[in-house]
Amino acid sequence: MTAALLYCADMLEPGGPDEHYAAEAALARELGARVALIDHDALTRGDPGRAVARVPEGLGAAWYRGWMATGEQYEALHRALAARGVGLGTSPEQYRAAHELPGWYRTFAELTPESRWIPLRPNAIPTSEVLDAMAAELPDGPGMVKDYVKSRKGEPEAFFVPELVDTAALHSTAACFIERQGPDLAGGLVVRAFEPFTGTGGRAAEARVWWVRGEPVAVGPHPDQPGTVVEPDLTGVAEAVAALGCPFVTTDLAQREDGVWRVVEVGDGGVSDFPRGTDPAPLLRSLL
Repeated sequence: MTAALLYCADMLEPGGPDEHYAAEAALARELGARVALIDHDALTRGDPGRAVARVPEGLGAAWYRGWMATGEQYEALHRALAARGVGLGTSPEQYRAAHELPGWYRTFAELTPESRWIPLRPNAIPTSEVLDAMAAELPDGPGMVKDYVKSRKGEPEAFFVPELVDTAALHSTAACFIERQGPDLAGGLVVRAFEPFTGTGGRAAEARVWWVRGEPVAVGPHPDQPGTVVEPDLTGVAEAVAALGCPFVTTDLAQREDGVWRVVEVGDGGVSDFPRGTDPAPLLRSLL
């Protein structure tokens, strides 16, 4: 039986998918998929039962394609769907492994900038001593900060640190990032070594690769850079994806100035966006 696809419902017209996913959901139906809707707002409010109320009971195997959820929210979604006879293709453990940097970093350590992290509550700013200890384990030179899932790379004052040995600058950047993330801080704080990548306008040209059961089924630009032509070298990446053991993931890659392609982010495929202008049909066929 063909797997089902679960999309987020439109908040204003809950009988249909969110506008952001409407075209993909329509294409999925054309390809023979059963499509059902999730109330993402209810999920984030802590009401997973309401979130899955529109999903037919006994739907069977399914993939989630929607907005991001925390690890706890995804686990609640997984349980609520299981109670209705729906089995998500990605387990809660696999979701965390791909979605949060501590889950995937060690598997990709040779392919990605060196990183250190600490768990952190939202709005809690670590001391300069803690940050200095993290930076001391990284190579000298520039760095960046993010949480377990996202960065604020469009805001240099909340992202970039010119010299990691400058504790005051690192503390200022980290504090700015944490304050701007507010309650949305995911998991904790990550400090990463900064590597110079090729690109234009101060932005690295990133490629997004979609992997289904260990196979690269779609390659295109990062969703923030639709229309960019990218041809990443995937040497070593397939082996790392296989070692991670998650059935549906994405890898974002950028080419370092020395020509080497590096993994800058790994993500769960269910909550990874697809760039405008790129045909999602190969991905959907692989999922189905």
